[in-house]
Amino acid sequence: MSVTAAEVLIDTLHDWGVDRIFGMPGDGINGIMEALRFRQDRIQFIQVRHEEAAAFMACAHAKYTGQLGVCLATSGPGGLHLLNGLYDAKLDGQPVLAITGMPFHDLIGTKTQQDVELDKVFMDVAVYNERVMGAAHIENIAHLACRTALSYRGVAHITFPVDLQDSEVSKPTTKRNVPNHTSDVFAIEAGFPSNRDLDLAAAVLNGGEKVVILAGRGALGASEELELLAERLGAPIVKALLGKGSVPDDSPYTTGTIGLLGTKPSQEVLEECDTLLIAGSSFPYIEFLPKPGQARGVQIDMDPMRIGLRYPIEVGLVGQCRKTLNALLPMVQQKEDRSFLEKTQKGMKVWWALMEARGTNQSTPMKPQVVAWELGKQLRNSAIVSSDSGTIATWWARQVPAKADQLHSVSGNLASMANGLPYAMAAQLAYPDRQCVAFVGDGGFSMLMAELATCVKYQLPVKVIIIKNNTLGMIKWEQMVFLGNPEYGCELHPINFALFAEACGAKGLTIDDPQHCAATLQEAFETPGPVIIEALVDPFEPPMPPKVTLDQAAKFAHSLAKGEPNRDKIALTVLSDKVRELI
Repeated sequence: MSVTAAEVLIDTLHDWGVDRIFGMPGDGINGIMEALRFRQDRIQFIQVRHEEAAAFMACAHAKYTGQLGVCLATSGPGGLHLLNGLYDAKLDGQPVLAITGMPFHDLIGTKTQQDVELDKVFMDVAVYNERVMGAAHIENIAHLACRTALSYRGVAHITFPVDLQDSEVSKPTTKRNVPNHTSDVFAIEAGFPSNRDLDLAAAVLNGGEKVVILAGRGALGASEELELLAERLGAPIVKALLGKGSVPDDSPYTTGTIGLLGTKPSQEVLEECDTLLIAGSSFPYIEFLPKPGQARGVQIDMDPMRIGLRYPIEVGLVGQCRKTLNALLPMVQQKEDRSFLEKTQKGMKVWWALMEARGTNQSTPMKPQVVAWELGKQLRNSAIVSSDSGTIATWWARQVPAKADQLHSVSGNLASMANGLPYAMAAQLAYPDRQCVAFVGDGGFSMLMAELATCVKYQLPVKVIIIKNNTLGMIKWEQMVFLGNPEYGCELHPINFALFAEACGAKGLTIDDPQHCAATLQEAFETPGPVIIEALVDPFEPPMPPKVTLDQAAKFAHSLAKGEPNRDKIALTVLSDKVRELI
């Protein structure tokens, strides 16, 4: 019996292990939707309210499962809406396949409706990018798209003229298109460093007196190896945001995250170290790394292009982090001098005491740190936490400790807003028995808030914690601290998110008193189905850097003097916070 080209596409995806596609129907993909309808027992179609959410969900599916994420959009604007989520996948190295529709093949380029040549639009975002040229073409490029996305950990894109989707596939149309000549064999594992490179790397690490390990997303799953190496070298483990789950935050070796959202001990050890091992990270903010020439460098990465990208590296080890660390461990000598690590551990005790003080502050208006701290206490050991971008990521990075079996993620290098809810939804679909939380700001959530209705439709028990301060907080503070200007254009018109939740058929709760925070979160976690927890917090609480420079302090003071409209409240908040910390 003959099959359509769209059915061949769906069957091929199923052969590659795809069991879920995120997308939105449209007349440019009618043939593909029909193929999905006939094969809904094999592949589940998750209908979203906006294609950007579909791409974010495909990226999160890849991040949380390690499998290929797939999203689907119609021609023209549908495909264009995918781009933000696809760039999130590209910049964070996640395997995602995007499938888009196109107009009738013989009308492309004639200014017909939705005449956007999406293969040209997607040239930068995709490692594999092809237009279907005929019914017999689809099997070949579908296999290659899946293989390329997984092999190169990037975005693949297939765009499919609508009339070709319904075309019957009977036999190849050219003599060179031999049936089934494609393969599902691909290089799933990266290469392995040579013994010579491992010896050189071990020599550098053994020669260091103050060694620091910087762990990123590539080090996820290598917690045991990282801690063994840290113990042997007496080395603190600093974590990039995407590496938050690489070792638990109760590990005696970690100083937590680095950067503007990081910890003071992390910054101090990088300022003092003489040797740096970068494990699976291309942390972009080089101003927080050691000064060139200060430290000898060793880097482990699956992608050879990333070796030496951020810091001058003496030895590059191209390979998968866990396996490379295992090979390196027997070559590394036990260091007797533990003073560098012990000094760091004392600093972390002070830091965690400060985080607890901020997280248990009972003053009003309620501080955002209180909500984050209480969330960290109530999360299950197997919880999956998806943070949005903005000031919300500061509270997540510092106040929500990562436990050993938890998964944590955020839009990393793209740092896009609006990813939090789609990430949590994808996580809940992949792991229906785990606690999945979206920790978001009111600015980011409102961009794709209609996806809460998707949660209700698919009965996803995602808990959405919205830190509501009615402002684009990160931008506001950057305008003041980095530019020395008063805030401008950052205020948000308030939305009653608890009422919105009820309108969507979900549960809505509100917290505005720190004394009720624990009970309200507990009620939310005990409530079946999706829940929004709207936390009304102090809009003048600043996400201060871990170490404030004189230049930052001067620009902050200058912004207040130039006419910051809320300068009295901001000054009072900052001063009172500092007094509490001193006390």
